[in-house]
Amino acid sequence: MKKRRSLKVRSRRFLRDVILHTPIVKMVFTLIVLWLLFAAGLYFAELGADGSSITSYGKALYWGVAAFSTAGIADMPVNGLSEIIGGIWIILGSMLFFGTIVATITAYFMRPLQRPVKQIVDTIEYNLEQLADLSVDELELLKETTDGLIMHMERLRNAKEDQK
Repeated sequence: MKKRRSLKVRSRRFLRDVILHTPIVKMVFTLIVLWLLFAAGLYFAELGADGSSITSYGKALYWGVAAFSTAGIADMPVNGLSEIIGGIWIILGSMLFFGTIVATITAYFMRPLQRPVKQIVDTIEYNLEQLADLSVDELELLKETTDGLIMHMERLRNAKEDQK
């Protein structure tokens, strides 16, 4: 039960961190707005075109997802303007969609390098809560690592004082 609760807490914290510290919300919002606009443009460009399978705004929305997802199942627009609108959407939508994924992952993993002190302390406190799950050997390794870090910091501090 404790591990399940811990997993829920970690999952919530992970989602909160992703939402607060990465561009995913802005990028998804931008993607949705552009999708709606390009679907409207495609629908109006195809309106009344002979042989067009895009006969409603709903079908244009579906086309917008199918086209940029590279699934290859999107109907082909028949009007020249529609093809231009569709081509721009496929390129822009794909770049934005896949770029969002890359940007989110990059921002999430680069965030520790840009953290203010309070966030570092919060992370350490969170990790200290997990100590109960460590074995004696793991705790000993943690102690050795911490002692080494303290000695390293003292050497840096002494070297800095010697330079003064």
